[in-house]
Amino acid sequence: MREPSTTESVAAQRARLAKELLAYGAGFTELGRRFAARLGVHSTDAFALLEIASAEEAGNPLSPALLSRRIPLSSGAMTALLNRLERAGYVSRTREHADRRIVTLRSDGRVKELADEFFGPVNQRQDAVLSACPPDVLEQFEALLTRLRTALDGPDADAADEGV
Repeated sequence: MREPSTTESVAAQRARLAKELLAYGAGFTELGRRFAARLGVHSTDAFALLEIASAEEAGNPLSPALLSRRIPLSSGAMTALLNRLERAGYVSRTREHADRRIVTLRSDGRVKELADEFFGPVNQRQDAVLSACPPDVLEQFEALLTRLRTALDGPDADAADEGV
């Protein structure tokens, strides 16, 4: 991997990378919007549903509070979102902990089927792209993305939020 020779080239490289990441993010958002349309829900509801199903599949089901850390909504907006998903039959709220105040979010079994059917072709195309890259390059890229994401939340992040 070549190293940029000047600060200007680092900034230019950052700008190119940011442009591609923004384009990827926009494509991912549009894909999520289309998935939401297929389910007949708002895109925020679909992203929440995917978060719930993914966490559940990983063996770490979410509570409404944990979901709100992933999808920042007010308590009232989160309740309304969960009510919509529950009415649509996509989510149920259970009390599985000894502390009965803790609610666990569970997705309906058909959510995984719908997501697999919808995202399967895209995942296959992305897997084909990734399989053409050496594993060490993918590990470096993953580490780079993690460091870039972490750099967004630097010490001045709170000050930037206060300016809004």
